[in-house]
Amino acid sequence: MLCTALTVRIAFIDLGPFNTRRRAHHRRLQGHARRAVLHAREATARGSPGPWCVGSVFWLGILLALTMGDYLTRPWRTRLTLG
Repeated sequence: MLCTALTVRIAFIDLGPFNTRRRAHHRRLQGHARRAVLHAREATARGSPGPWCVGSVFWLGILLALTMGDYLTRPWRTRLTLG
């Protein structure tokens, strides 16, 4: 929903000569999303969606763990002591 709202908001901004570049980028992103949806439909149509869902949640967990590990170890996050 957030990406849809962002797309609508950006669509109304006049970027002058960059409008063509923005449209090309938007079409490329739509193509990736369309392929992901079609792959998910095909995987669930073949049989039980259970393994597909478990694998997706596992992969999401890995990505979140790596992101939080990076965020928590940033130097600006730690308290600086002057001394």
